[in-house]
Amino acid sequence: MLLSLMIFVPLLGMIVVLLLPRDSEELIKRVTLGFTLIPLILAVYLFIDYKSTPDTQYAVSVPWIDAFNINYHIGIDGLSVTLMLLTALLGPICVLASWRNIEKGIKAYMALFLLLETGMLGFFAALDLFLFFVFFELTLLPMYFLIGVWGGPRREYAAIKFFLYTLFGSVLMLVALIAVYLSSGIPGERTFDIPTLITLAGTPGHALADPTFQIWVFLGFFIGFAVKVPIFPFHTWLPDAHVEAPTAISVILAGVLLKMGTYGLVRINMAMFPEGMAFFSNGIGFWGNSLALLGFVNIVYGSFCALAQTDFKKLVAYSSIGHMGFVILGLAARNTMGVSGAILQMFNHGVISAMLFLLVGVLYDRAHHREINGFGGLAGKMPIYAGFTTLAFMASLGLPGLSGFVGEALSLLGAFDTFKVLTILSTIGIVVGAAYFLWTLQRVFLGKLNPKYEELPEINKREILTLVPLGILTIVLGIWPNFALDMFRESVDELVTLMNTFQAGL
Repeated sequence: MLLSLMIFVPLLGMIVVLLLPRDSEELIKRVTLGFTLIPLILAVYLFIDYKSTPDTQYAVSVPWIDAFNINYHIGIDGLSVTLMLLTALLGPICVLASWRNIEKGIKAYMALFLLLETGMLGFFAALDLFLFFVFFELTLLPMYFLIGVWGGPRREYAAIKFFLYTLFGSVLMLVALIAVYLSSGIPGERTFDIPTLITLAGTPGHALADPTFQIWVFLGFFIGFAVKVPIFPFHTWLPDAHVEAPTAISVILAGVLLKMGTYGLVRINMAMFPEGMAFFSNGIGFWGNSLALLGFVNIVYGSFCALAQTDFKKLVAYSSIGHMGFVILGLAARNTMGVSGAILQMFNHGVISAMLFLLVGVLYDRAHHREINGFGGLAGKMPIYAGFTTLAFMASLGLPGLSGFVGEALSLLGAFDTFKVLTILSTIGIVVGAAYFLWTLQRVFLGKLNPKYEELPEINKREILTLVPLGILTIVLGIWPNFALDMFRESVDELVTLMNTFQAGL
């Protein structure tokens, strides 16, 4: 009941917002904030009350479409509990970030944002494959309009590009989903239930356990999730979407939507298709290293692209591509350390990237541009803002003692056992990451103050309020990573044991 309430309270909030008068903008904002605070309170309670076991907790299963054995089946486990908390936390933060930045269509904007939050929360809780796909697609529509209507000068292009890329991946996912359903049993016994499908996929002799079938279906789901991550070469929509999206939507895009892709890889590809996972991460020949190779390309390519940027927001967008490469590399390792590091990095990156995009938005609201070379000397004029930015930069480049270090380190340590050369080469991304963040810090905050910004106001209380929770998490998870690791330790152990039962010799 609590989990369903958490998912659908934002949807109820959307209905309430749509019923409010259009000209009552302050009331609309306050109501939206209230309806995003409720899931946060529930998420904190569920996180504290969660028992660290591989079993699903707070599960609800109710028949939905009986003819096809589709159920409303939700629950949380160690793989999803931290991401549910992250999603619920970013909800009210994004509403506060939109408080003064969104000037037109407040009612429609807030309604779409609440719909988006329902889609994201439902996706992480879904344990029925059909329901999983429905929530996955539900996030597409509001995000398209939030970018296309409230974005920058090239918002229509960015929104259409985002929509087409994601839809392309979704079509392949749908084909794979249908194939899994039809292979799950005879008519009348077929199922979309994810735990049941995982069991069937590990049952010798069952159609879902056929190695060749798993490889092809793995590819269908993988491409759908790869677009969302995004993994090279499906990444080109991300910088355009980030640059044109409003600040709060960039926060959600980097903080949560990218994690939907990596979470899907863990929940579906790794757990349900272990033979396919083994083929692409431990198989024979080129394909046996393909997943780790893609992670390596993401790390190095994303980092060098970020180094070449002069637009502050585009730099952060490309840095996200690089950092998600560490997640892919850790997952490809298929061992406890690598997978734990990847899942921890998903949460840490969500927190750090949210901070970075909020900070870019603060500067853009004041200077009305994002050209890194157009600033200089802001540390003396905006010391509090400079302090928050330095914290976010240091965490993102992987400074020990901050959250970005632990996830990357565990991913690399886990991957080194299997992919020594690729792991060593991937450390190039860490060096380049330090280079572009320190260079940006120097050009924006150090040196002589640009005379145009002598009257630039310091960060205000509302903006500080959005950054403080993220800053605290960045420090806490750097010093005490077990805060998150303990939540999914046993789930990861079970997943790794399942995957390592299959060694690709195809």
